[in-house]
Amino acid sequence: MARTGTRSSFVRFVIVLSLGLACVSASAGVASAQSPRNVILIIGDGMDDQQISIARNYLEGARGRLTLDNLPVRGAAHVLTVSDDDPGQPIYVADSANTATSMATGEVTSRGRIATTASTDRDITTIIELAEAAGLATGIVATSSVTDATPASFIAHVNQRFCENPGQMTNIEYRGRLIGDCSQDLKANGGLGSISEQLAASDVDVILGGGAKHFEPMAEGEERSVKELAAANGYRVIVNKAELESTVGGGKLLGLFAEGHLPVMLQGEGGRVAEMPTPSLMNRLHRYLGGVTLPEPMTCVPNPAFANTPTLAGMTDVALARLSQASSRGFFLVIESASIDKKSHARDACGSIGELEQLDRAVDRALAFAEGFSDTLILVTADHGHAAQIIPNESLFTRFGVPVYTPGHLARLRTPEGGIMGVNYATNNFNLEEHTGVHVPVYANRAAIGIVPPMITQPEIFDIAAGYLGLRRMVADNTAP
Repeated sequence: MARTGTRSSFVRFVIVLSLGLACVSASAGVASAQSPRNVILIIGDGMDDQQISIARNYLEGARGRLTLDNLPVRGAAHVLTVSDDDPGQPIYVADSANTATSMATGEVTSRGRIATTASTDRDITTIIELAEAAGLATGIVATSSVTDATPASFIAHVNQRFCENPGQMTNIEYRGRLIGDCSQDLKANGGLGSISEQLAASDVDVILGGGAKHFEPMAEGEERSVKELAAANGYRVIVNKAELESTVGGGKLLGLFAEGHLPVMLQGEGGRVAEMPTPSLMNRLHRYLGGVTLPEPMTCVPNPAFANTPTLAGMTDVALARLSQASSRGFFLVIESASIDKKSHARDACGSIGELEQLDRAVDRALAFAEGFSDTLILVTADHGHAAQIIPNESLFTRFGVPVYTPGHLARLRTPEGGIMGVNYATNNFNLEEHTGVHVPVYANRAAIGIVPPMITQPEIFDIAAGYLGLRRMVADNTAP
């Protein structure tokens, strides 16, 4: 049975054609007065204020400043999530799929969904689809697999984020446990196929990141791989840093620089991550007795695996150069520094710090570009908060002779200033930490003055970006006639 509410290829073509006519009309005034206009949306996955403070303290010192700190507009976004069973019921801790969907579409959905509605499972038109229909160039740059939740939410439509390639569409398992199924999204059932297939079939001008393994399987119903499908759709596929740095000319570009996510820039010495404090036997008997041994302090060192990996700044440079030449109307580019989140899950403070440094350098590149293209709006934000917080290196209660310590995992980082910064992870007792429900920061350049309020909800990021480009939010009727 065909999936209810999913576009067939023909219906999707008709919708995009109609959107194009509407968006060209909506953007005509903007284009004639200020042409081209560009939006660069930079997302730090899991980058809440704690993550920024940790990175600032380590990279620049307590009195130092990141590039983020010098942006002239600063606000906050309230993250919204709903239950899949009852879209009227809020859920207070989000994931990357639903939050990226909010920014990509202006609609609130449930966790795990990629540009589809909660409960009813309808596809939601994204800002990239609107931009393409209006004749703008589009791009996606990420340090994750390009099929991961955040980049995928700007172009693909599936009910479950784990459906990244044709072999991951049914009965998806993790360590023997069933975690999802996208049967209704199979092409055979009237769907658009897996995330990698949708990216390969897309009109996005530049897609750069990891995820090569998701383009190797055979495309559904075909005798060619997803990568071959991309090549047939006009993509030049590149796979290493040298090819990225030597790329010239125009045309669609797909860069796949790792099998999965890209390696991070920094790691703890010896590969160390946060560790549990070790209480003495007497302290196990009574919390006021004995003592506790805290993890040894450590420093962050370069990760050898990163050596030949394209930097986020380097990928940003290539994307900006190509997109600025691809359309006279302007472009929309989303850039994600993904492993602030992924390394927080792993309690790896150094990995997150290096990834935030990558984001800050990408912001530098975006600002440099905007100096030459004044009608460029730069928005920097996060999708959700994460498990990392700065706590005292030693509890203040120890001065009273009480051996108090965190029940979570602790990383004690030697900072360049000569101090020791305690970074704590304590959301659960599992082997992976979890997201948190805080609001997230919003930074912007001068172009945002007067159009980015101090406090917004996350879907309003879509409204701000689409409004700047002269696009209108349009939720298409996805039911086949």
